[in-house]
Amino acid sequence: MQSDLIDAGYLAPAKIAALLKTTKDDIAQSAGLGRDAVQRRDRIRSTKTQTRLREMIEVINKVEPRFGSSLMAYAWYRSEPLAGFSGWTAMQLVKEGRASDVLEYVDAVDAGVFA
Repeated sequence: MQSDLIDAGYLAPAKIAALLKTTKDDIAQSAGLGRDAVQRRDRIRSTKTQTRLREMIEVINKVEPRFGSSLMAYAWYRSEPLAGFSGWTAMQLVKEGRASDVLEYVDAVDAGVFA
């Protein structure tokens, strides 16, 4: 999925929004970014913006096979409380810079740790 989301070497918020059938503003909010981060070219290319978008996409890509579509994976990312994280969702954790915790959680679930 990720190569389809690249424009001029950067993750493109508009392409992510189109894939997930939402708006660039929603993508910004889901990644913990301000509106300018997905509107202005210099901000789109910033390290912070690209890191957050990449982390969000990594989490969605990791769970997509489980749900059968990127749209269902995105819904999970935004709304499903994760066991062991005080009811926080993957989105909330990514916003706090804890994408690696979400990826480790998904790996643990896949390994049967939380089954």
